[in-house]
Amino acid sequence: MQKMRFFSRKLIKPTDLNAHGTLFGGSVLAWIDEEAAIYVTCQLGKGNIATKFMSEIDFVSSAKLGDIIEIGMETVKFGNSSITIRCLVRHKFTLQTIISIDKIVFVHINDEGKAIPHGVTEPANE
Repeated sequence: MQKMRFFSRKLIKPTDLNAHGTLFGGSVLAWIDEEAAIYVTCQLGKGNIATKFMSEIDFVSSAKLGDIIEIGMETVKFGNSSITIRCLVRHKFTLQTIISIDKIVFVHINDEGKAIPHGVTEPANE
């Protein structure tokens, strides 16, 4: 639907490392969820969204202290109450894939947390 866009970069710091001295998966997954929520909010032009589903997370390679990574998002599909995106995390300079997630689904929700139609068929903003 849309081409992969890279909006965010992160510098890998000591607090981002695991016991093996490489990027901790939990840190990068938290960054992905936050970036994805921001991306979807901008695509829908409205908030009140929740992460519904993440497909298999493929840890292809890692990053080390001082590396710069970038997080890319791409819209795959607009549903009635949902939006599906995919994500790629890569090394900024080598472009080597670190993590890919083919399907992240967010739903538009009401104040009670129930899915409701978002009324959007194409992106509101970039």
